[in-house]
Amino acid sequence: MGYSHTNAKGKKYFLNSKDVNLKGGRLQTIYYFSKDERDSACDLPAGKQVVESPKTGLPFVKGK
Repeated sequence: MGYSHTNAKGKKYFLNSKDVNLKGGRLQTIYYFSKDERDSACDLPAGKQVVESPKTGLPFVKGK
């Protein structure tokens, strides 16, 4: 089980990660939240924090 976050509205989200290839050929890891638990679940990376969108309440990962 990876990192989970409950937003101000009481909904629970699970953190996932995925490695993607960018146009220049560089490999980058992206982090995203989902409402259900998935196989790609991960822990919150060091040096990152979770911030919520004030309008929608959707969480996202941001560098400190």
